[in-house]
Amino acid sequence: MTKNTSKFQIIFIGTPDFSVPTLQALINDERFNVAAVVTAPDAKVGRKQILTPPPVKVAAGKNNIPVLQPASLKADKRLSVFISELNPDIIITIAYGQILPRQILDLPKHGCLNLHASLLPKYRGASPIQSAVAAGDAETGVTLMKMDAGCDTGPIIAQEKINLKNDETGESLHDRLSQLSAEVIIKYLEDYLLGKLRSRAQNESTATKAAKLTRASGKINWNKSAAEIERLTRAYYPWPGAWFFYNNKKLKIIKVDNQVLNANENEIGTLFIYNKQLAAQCGQNALIINKLQPEGKKVMSGEEFLKGHKL
Repeated sequence: MTKNTSKFQIIFIGTPDFSVPTLQALINDERFNVAAVVTAPDAKVGRKQILTPPPVKVAAGKNNIPVLQPASLKADKRLSVFISELNPDIIITIAYGQILPRQILDLPKHGCLNLHASLLPKYRGASPIQSAVAAGDAETGVTLMKMDAGCDTGPIIAQEKINLKNDETGESLHDRLSQLSAEVIIKYLEDYLLGKLRSRAQNESTATKAAKLTRASGKINWNKSAAEIERLTRAYYPWPGAWFFYNNKKLKIIKVDNQVLNANENEIGTLFIYNKQLAAQCGQNALIINKLQPEGKKVMSGEEFLKGHKL
């Protein structure tokens, strides 16, 4: 491919919905040329296991951008050659899922930048969005950082903050930070490429990690306080969901009342009735369950659940 010298050449690396607004913002900006996209391989999705392209691939296809889908960045030797031939000014990554190996990091003239959905060094890793909600943080944000060989450990170029809402969920914060990421890259990228921005090292003494979530992560430990569990139900919505077993059936909590009950008379983990509403006893205080989904059934209200179950 022939380089368009009037624009900065970009290789974009990302996979899920979270990455798409940033990719689209770069495509729409006349200062930049997204020369190619690297994303994850197509994957089987849903109960029918239909082979589905990742959202970033779909967005790239709509804009006629070449796409590579290596299973492993380290193992695929073609990728380094492909990127070298494009002679990029920069590689931008967001929510990709693999750490870039040294042979990729060293290819662009200005290195590789990553957009991370937290105020680093807080919540390095795979679940920064859910971690912020679960912890009850007042604020979070997006960090633009220069990548190194570690996981979210590189020097910080810029950060933008937002306040969390009282009813913030993992889903709502995901969407807000996805849009903020696009704004951050457009605001700071050109200045970085022109050498106008200085980076700063992360403070290792304050670094925390956000582990990768699995379905098992959502299992409720009723020994925790009602306040903690209330935050977890919001943080893990819609995935992996907050859930527990009742009569050997899995119950997924969709929504609880954000006002905890000052009630500690029942055995921990017990479901009970409070003012004709479904409630659950926690290690400290109790929760009103507004919506839940029994295994194999549709979402229902706590009152509807009570009609079919004697507590």
